[in-house]
Amino acid sequence: MKISVASGKGGTGKTTIAVNLALSLGSDVQYVDCDVEEPNGHIFIKPNILTTETVGTPIPVVDLSKCTYCGKCSEICEFNAIVVVKNNVLVFPELCHSCAGCWLVCPHGAISKTSRETGVVETGSINGLEFVHGRLRIGESMSPPLIRAVKNRMNRAKTVIIDAPPGTSCPVIEAIKTSDYIVLVTEPTPFGYNDLKLAVDMVRQLKIPFGVIINRSDIGDNVVKKYCQNEHIPILLEIKSDRTIAEAYSRGMPMVELSPEYRKIFMQLYQDIERSVGV
Repeated sequence: MKISVASGKGGTGKTTIAVNLALSLGSDVQYVDCDVEEPNGHIFIKPNILTTETVGTPIPVVDLSKCTYCGKCSEICEFNAIVVVKNNVLVFPELCHSCAGCWLVCPHGAISKTSRETGVVETGSINGLEFVHGRLRIGESMSPPLIRAVKNRMNRAKTVIIDAPPGTSCPVIEAIKTSDYIVLVTEPTPFGYNDLKLAVDMVRQLKIPFGVIINRSDIGDNVVKKYCQNEHIPILLEIKSDRTIAEAYSRGMPMVELSPEYRKIFMQLYQDIERSVGV
């Protein structure tokens, strides 16, 4: 199975859930960190990095000796990444979405393509657990191409735990859209409730089975729990605030390393997901 762990907002404990779930499943699992703008799963898993690969995205290059300045390339670009001016064509690589429209529509073959670096993909392992994450280049505004590159390294022979970016925007959809099941992590606060509703709407549009984990369930109020009950959303797990967990987190130590009891909890979570999708 491919299980994505997502959240409507940052700071709910999404990576904590993803990391501990992956570590609980033993060696027949792969952890894939698609939160490429701020990957931090490696802090807890501590993998041995085996490969580092630079990832690029195609951008246009204009041969002015062939160009007639007809403007067709500029007309097709929805992002103003290529602009025709008097006796020149300006290309703005940071705005380019690599749709290929400009070089396909050029009637004189004046536009070819080159590559612009967007980040790196690193792979590794520890104790049989496979690890993949991406690191977006500083200043890069578009993460979906790098997320696709990270997902291309998924091992479909294993259970894959995808640590998705927070929120409900394009990067999140790119990360979770091929999943078999989605775990939404939230907290019982007004912000958690508001962003959970947005995340639920997103997942329902994707038509992927999902459930909710309420982290720090003993703070805030019962609005999140009531919302899940009214919407018939399964609550997979409730985790109370625990100073021991917080201290371990600050040291980069996963919950499952604190106590065998936590490992049993996450194994039970996985089994509940299996039953939910009929595996």
